[in-house]
Amino acid sequence: MELYTNLRQGEKGAWLSIGTYLILSSTKLTIGYLGTSEALKADGLNNTTDIIASIAVLIGLRIAQRPPDSNHQYGHLRAETVASLVASFIMLVVGLQVLINSLKSLWEPSGTTPSLLTAYVAIGSAVVMYVVYRYNLALAKKIRSAAVKAAAYDNRSDALVSIGTAIGIFGAIFGFPIIDTLTALVVAFLIIKTAVEIFWEAVQSLTDAFNIDEVETLSVLIRNVEGVIDLLDFKGRAHGNMYFIDVTVTVNPYLNVFESHRITEEIEHTVMRENPFCQVLVHIEPHIEQIPPTSENKSPTE
Repeated sequence: MELYTNLRQGEKGAWLSIGTYLILSSTKLTIGYLGTSEALKADGLNNTTDIIASIAVLIGLRIAQRPPDSNHQYGHLRAETVASLVASFIMLVVGLQVLINSLKSLWEPSGTTPSLLTAYVAIGSAVVMYVVYRYNLALAKKIRSAAVKAAAYDNRSDALVSIGTAIGIFGAIFGFPIIDTLTALVVAFLIIKTAVEIFWEAVQSLTDAFNIDEVETLSVLIRNVEGVIDLLDFKGRAHGNMYFIDVTVTVNPYLNVFESHRITEEIEHTVMRENPFCQVLVHIEPHIEQIPPTSENKSPTE
Protein backbone atom coordinates (compact mmCIF):
# COMPACT_ATOMS: atom_id res chain seq x y z
CA MET A 1 0.00 0.00 0.00
CA GLU A 2 1.30 3.44 -0.93
CA LEU A 3 0.61 4.83 2.54
CA TYR A 4 2.96 2.33 4.22
CA THR A 5 5.61 2.89 1.55
CA ASN A 6 5.47 6.62 2.28
CA LEU A 7 5.75 5.97 6.00
CA ARG A 8 8.98 4.05 5.39
CA GLN A 9 10.32 6.90 3.27
CA GLY A 10 9.41 9.32 6.02
CA GLU A 11 11.89 7.56 8.29
CA LYS A 12 14.71 9.12 6.25
CA GLY A 13 13.69 12.58 7.44
CA ALA A 14 13.45 11.40 11.05
CA TRP A 15 16.90 9.81 10.94
CA LEU A 16 18.41 12.92 9.33
CA SER A 17 16.92 15.10 12.08
CA ILE A 18 18.13 12.77 14.83
CA GLY A 19 21.70 12.67 13.50
CA THR A 20 21.84 16.43 12.97
CA TYR A 21 20.41 17.23 16.39
CA LEU A 22 22.83 14.85 18.11
CA ILE A 23 25.82 16.63 16.58
CA LEU A 24 24.48 20.15 17.08
CA SER A 25 23.23 19.67 20.65
CA SER A 26 26.52 18.18 21.87
CA THR A 27 28.50 20.90 20.09
CA LYS A 28 26.34 23.73 21.45
CA LEU A 29 26.30 22.45 25.01
CA THR A 30 30.09 21.96 25.02
CA ILE A 31 30.97 25.29 23.36
CA GLY A 32 28.25 27.08 25.32
CA TYR A 33 29.73 25.84 28.58
CA LEU A 34 33.32 26.59 27.61
CA GLY A 35 32.39 29.92 26.03
CA THR A 36 30.08 30.93 28.94
CA SER A 37 27.00 31.53 26.79
CA GLU A 38 23.63 30.89 28.45
CA ALA A 39 21.87 31.44 25.13
CA LEU A 40 23.92 28.81 23.29
CA LYS A 41 23.48 26.31 26.14
CA ALA A 42 19.72 26.93 26.03
CA ASP A 43 19.76 26.41 22.28
CA GLY A 44 21.66 23.15 22.82
CA LEU A 45 19.06 21.96 25.32
CA ASN A 46 16.40 22.92 22.81
CA ASN A 47 18.06 20.57 20.32
CA THR A 48 18.05 17.75 22.88
CA THR A 49 14.27 18.02 23.03
CA ASP A 50 14.26 17.92 19.24
CA ILE A 51 16.15 14.62 19.41
CA ILE A 52 13.39 13.23 21.60
CA ALA A 53 10.71 14.58 19.29
CA SER A 54 12.44 13.10 16.23
CA ILE A 55 12.81 9.72 17.94
CA ALA A 56 9.11 9.86 18.81
CA VAL A 57 8.31 10.53 15.15
CA LEU A 58 10.54 7.63 14.11
CA ILE A 59 8.93 5.23 16.60
CA GLY A 60 5.50 6.43 15.54
CA LEU A 61 6.32 5.87 11.87
CA ARG A 62 7.60 2.36 12.64
CA ILE A 63 4.53 1.32 14.67
CA ALA A 64 2.15 2.99 12.22
CA GLN A 65 3.42 0.65 9.50
CA ARG A 66 2.00 -2.38 11.26
CA PRO A 67 -1.02 -3.74 9.39
CA PRO A 68 -4.49 -3.93 10.98
CA ASP A 69 -5.08 -6.83 13.37
CA SER A 70 -7.94 -8.17 15.49
CA ASN A 71 -7.47 -5.47 18.14
CA HIS A 72 -6.66 -2.60 15.75
CA GLN A 73 -8.96 -2.99 12.78
CA TYR A 74 -8.22 0.56 11.63
CA GLY A 75 -4.49 -0.12 11.81
CA HIS A 76 -1.86 1.44 14.10
CA LEU A 77 -1.70 4.85 12.43
CA ARG A 78 -2.38 6.74 15.65
CA ALA A 79 0.83 5.46 17.23
CA GLU A 80 2.60 8.45 15.71
CA THR A 81 0.16 10.81 17.44
CA VAL A 82 0.61 9.10 20.82
CA ALA A 83 4.39 9.38 20.46
CA SER A 84 4.06 13.10 19.72
CA LEU A 85 1.95 13.52 22.86
CA VAL A 86 4.68 11.90 24.99
CA ALA A 87 7.36 14.02 23.32
CA SER A 88 5.42 17.21 24.07
CA PHE A 89 5.54 16.50 27.83
CA ILE A 90 9.30 15.88 27.68
CA MET A 91 9.83 19.10 25.71
CA LEU A 92 7.75 21.03 28.25
CA VAL A 93 9.89 19.78 31.16
CA VAL A 94 13.12 20.77 29.38
CA GLY A 95 11.67 24.16 28.43
CA LEU A 96 10.76 24.86 32.05
CA GLN A 97 14.27 23.84 33.14
CA VAL A 98 15.83 26.28 30.65
CA LEU A 99 13.46 28.97 31.88
CA ILE A 100 14.42 28.42 35.53
CA ASN A 101 18.16 28.45 34.75
CA SER A 102 17.77 31.64 32.71
CA LEU A 103 15.91 33.39 35.52
CA LYS A 104 18.66 32.38 37.96
CA SER A 105 21.27 33.86 35.59
CA LEU A 106 19.18 37.02 35.37
CA TRP A 107 19.21 37.47 39.14
CA GLU A 108 22.78 36.23 39.59
CA PRO A 109 24.72 37.27 36.47
CA SER A 110 28.11 35.63 35.98
CA GLY A 111 29.69 38.83 34.70
CA THR A 112 31.55 36.95 31.97
CA THR A 113 31.30 37.71 28.27
CA PRO A 114 30.55 34.87 25.82
CA SER A 115 33.37 34.01 23.43
CA LEU A 116 33.13 34.84 19.73
CA LEU A 117 33.24 31.12 18.95
CA THR A 118 29.79 30.64 20.50
CA ALA A 119 28.34 33.12 18.01
CA TYR A 120 29.95 31.32 15.09
CA VAL A 121 28.56 28.01 16.34
CA ALA A 122 25.07 29.51 16.49
CA ILE A 123 25.32 30.89 12.94
CA GLY A 124 26.66 27.58 11.60
CA SER A 125 23.83 25.74 13.34
CA ALA A 126 21.25 28.02 11.72
CA VAL A 127 22.66 27.23 8.26
CA VAL A 128 22.68 23.47 8.90
CA MET A 129 19.12 23.46 10.23
CA TYR A 130 17.87 25.45 7.25
CA VAL A 131 19.34 22.83 4.89
CA VAL A 132 17.67 20.03 6.92
CA TYR A 133 14.39 22.00 6.85
CA ARG A 134 14.47 22.26 3.05
CA TYR A 135 15.15 18.52 2.70
CA ASN A 136 12.37 17.45 5.09
CA LEU A 137 9.90 19.89 3.55
CA ALA A 138 10.57 18.49 0.07
CA LEU A 139 10.24 14.94 1.44
CA ALA A 140 6.96 15.80 3.21
CA LYS A 141 5.47 17.18 -0.02
CA LYS A 142 6.64 14.14 -1.97
CA ILE A 143 5.11 11.56 0.38
CA ARG A 144 2.26 13.77 1.71
CA SER A 145 3.29 13.21 5.31
CA ALA A 146 1.94 15.53 7.99
CA ALA A 147 4.46 14.19 10.54
CA VAL A 148 7.48 14.88 8.36
CA LYS A 149 6.05 18.28 7.47
CA ALA A 150 5.72 19.09 11.18
CA ALA A 151 9.32 17.95 11.68
CA ALA A 152 10.39 20.25 8.85
CA TYR A 153 8.70 23.24 10.47
CA ASP A 154 10.39 22.32 13.73
CA ASN A 155 13.72 22.37 11.84
CA ARG A 156 12.89 25.85 10.54
CA SER A 157 12.03 27.06 14.05
CA ASP A 158 15.39 25.76 15.28
CA ALA A 159 17.18 27.68 12.52
CA LEU A 160 15.40 30.86 13.62
CA VAL A 161 16.20 30.16 17.28
CA SER A 162 19.90 29.79 16.41
CA ILE A 163 19.83 33.10 14.54
CA GLY A 164 18.31 34.74 17.62
CA THR A 165 20.95 33.07 19.77
CA ALA A 166 23.72 34.51 17.60
CA ILE A 167 22.19 38.00 17.89
CA GLY A 168 22.04 37.67 21.68
CA ILE A 169 25.65 36.53 21.89
CA PHE A 170 26.88 39.38 19.70
CA GLY A 171 24.95 41.79 21.91
CA ALA A 172 26.69 40.39 24.99
CA ILE A 173 30.09 40.57 23.29
CA PHE A 174 29.56 44.25 22.46
CA GLY A 175 28.90 45.20 26.06
CA PHE A 176 25.34 44.13 26.78
CA PRO A 177 25.73 40.77 28.61
CA ILE A 178 22.11 40.76 29.72
CA ILE A 179 21.07 40.21 26.10
CA ASP A 180 22.61 36.71 26.21
CA THR A 181 20.46 35.77 29.21
CA LEU A 182 17.36 37.41 27.73
CA THR A 183 17.89 35.40 24.56
CA ALA A 184 18.02 32.22 26.67
CA LEU A 185 14.66 33.24 28.12
CA VAL A 186 13.22 33.65 24.63
CA VAL A 187 14.54 30.22 23.67
CA ALA A 188 12.88 28.74 26.77
CA PHE A 189 9.53 30.25 25.81
CA LEU A 190 9.92 28.96 22.25
CA ILE A 191 10.53 25.42 23.57
CA ILE A 192 7.44 25.66 25.78
CA LYS A 193 5.37 27.12 22.94
CA THR A 194 6.39 24.29 20.59
CA ALA A 195 5.59 21.70 23.28
CA VAL A 196 2.12 23.18 23.84
CA GLU A 197 1.42 23.29 20.09
CA ILE A 198 2.46 19.63 19.62
CA PHE A 199 0.39 18.64 22.65
CA TRP A 200 -2.70 20.48 21.39
CA GLU A 201 -2.42 19.03 17.88
CA ALA A 202 -2.05 15.50 19.28
CA VAL A 203 -5.03 15.94 21.60
CA GLN A 204 -7.15 17.25 18.74
CA SER A 205 -6.31 14.20 16.65
CA LEU A 206 -6.86 11.71 19.49
CA THR A 207 -10.28 13.23 20.27
CA ASP A 208 -11.35 12.88 16.60
CA ALA A 209 -11.31 16.58 15.81
CA PHE A 210 -11.55 17.19 12.06
CA ASN A 211 -10.49 20.20 10.03
CA ILE A 212 -13.54 22.34 9.21
CA ASP A 213 -12.07 23.54 5.92
CA GLU A 214 -11.49 19.92 4.90
CA VAL A 215 -15.12 19.12 5.71
CA GLU A 216 -16.39 22.00 3.58
CA THR A 217 -14.12 21.13 0.64
CA LEU A 218 -15.03 17.44 0.60
CA SER A 219 -18.73 18.18 1.15
CA VAL A 220 -18.83 20.38 -1.94
CA LEU A 221 -17.06 17.72 -4.01
CA ILE A 222 -19.47 15.01 -2.84
CA ARG A 223 -22.57 17.11 -3.55
CA ASN A 224 -21.29 17.69 -7.09
CA VAL A 225 -21.01 13.97 -7.85
CA GLU A 226 -23.48 12.98 -10.55
CA GLY A 227 -26.46 11.16 -9.02
CA VAL A 228 -26.10 12.64 -5.52
CA ILE A 229 -29.20 14.64 -4.61
CA ASP A 230 -28.31 15.64 -1.06
CA LEU A 231 -25.56 15.11 1.52
CA LEU A 232 -27.31 14.28 4.78
CA ASP A 233 -24.34 13.55 7.03
CA PHE A 234 -20.55 13.86 7.01
CA LYS A 235 -18.22 12.50 9.65
CA GLY A 236 -14.44 12.40 9.52
CA ARG A 237 -11.52 11.47 11.73
CA ALA A 238 -7.78 11.28 11.30
CA HIS A 239 -5.59 8.29 12.11
CA GLY A 240 -2.08 9.58 11.57
CA ASN A 241 -1.97 10.63 7.91
CA MET A 242 -5.05 8.59 6.98
CA TYR A 243 -8.55 10.06 6.94
CA PHE A 244 -11.59 7.89 7.58
CA ILE A 245 -14.71 9.49 6.11
CA ASP A 246 -18.33 8.38 6.67
CA VAL A 247 -21.01 10.06 4.53
CA THR A 248 -24.74 9.60 4.02
CA VAL A 249 -26.20 10.75 0.71
CA THR A 250 -29.61 10.55 -0.91
CA VAL A 251 -30.20 9.39 -4.48
CA ASN A 252 -33.10 8.72 -6.80
CA PRO A 253 -35.09 5.94 -5.05
CA TYR A 254 -35.80 4.19 -8.36
CA LEU A 255 -32.14 3.44 -9.12
CA ASN A 256 -31.16 -0.20 -9.08
CA VAL A 257 -28.34 -1.61 -6.97
CA PHE A 258 -25.77 -1.35 -9.77
CA GLU A 259 -26.55 2.33 -10.40
CA SER A 260 -26.44 3.17 -6.69
CA HIS A 261 -23.14 1.32 -6.36
CA ARG A 262 -21.72 3.34 -9.26
CA ILE A 263 -22.52 6.53 -7.33
CA THR A 264 -20.74 5.27 -4.19
CA GLU A 265 -17.66 4.42 -6.25
CA GLU A 266 -17.68 7.85 -7.88
CA ILE A 267 -17.86 9.48 -4.43
CA GLU A 268 -14.91 7.39 -3.26
CA HIS A 269 -12.85 8.26 -6.35
CA THR A 270 -13.73 11.96 -6.04
CA VAL A 271 -12.62 12.13 -2.40
CA MET A 272 -9.43 10.15 -3.07
CA ARG A 273 -8.49 12.45 -5.94
CA GLU A 274 -8.59 15.31 -3.45
CA ASN A 275 -6.73 13.31 -0.78
CA PRO A 276 -5.27 9.91 -1.73
CA PHE A 277 -5.00 8.93 1.94
CA CYS A 278 -8.74 8.70 2.55
CA GLN A 279 -10.96 5.72 3.18
CA VAL A 280 -14.59 6.53 2.47
CA LEU A 281 -17.67 4.67 3.68
CA VAL A 282 -20.81 5.75 1.79
CA HIS A 283 -24.35 5.09 3.01
CA ILE A 284 -27.06 5.45 0.36
CA GLU A 285 -30.62 6.50 1.22
CA PRO A 286 -33.61 7.13 -1.08
CA HIS A 287 -34.55 10.77 -1.63
CA ILE A 288 -38.04 10.66 -0.11
CA GLU A 289 -39.31 13.77 -1.88
CA GLN A 290 -39.05 11.96 -5.20
CA ILE A 291 -41.37 9.09 -4.16
CA PRO A 292 -44.86 9.85 -5.52
CA PRO A 293 -47.85 8.95 -3.33
CA THR A 294 -49.39 5.53 -4.07
CA SER A 295 -52.40 3.64 -2.82
CA GLU A 296 -50.11 1.87 -0.36
CA ASN A 297 -48.59 4.95 1.25
CA LYS A 298 -51.62 7.29 1.14
CA SER A 299 -53.16 8.20 4.49
CA PRO A 300 -56.71 6.91 5.25
CA THR A 301 -58.16 10.42 4.90
CA GLU A 302 -56.94 10.81 1.31
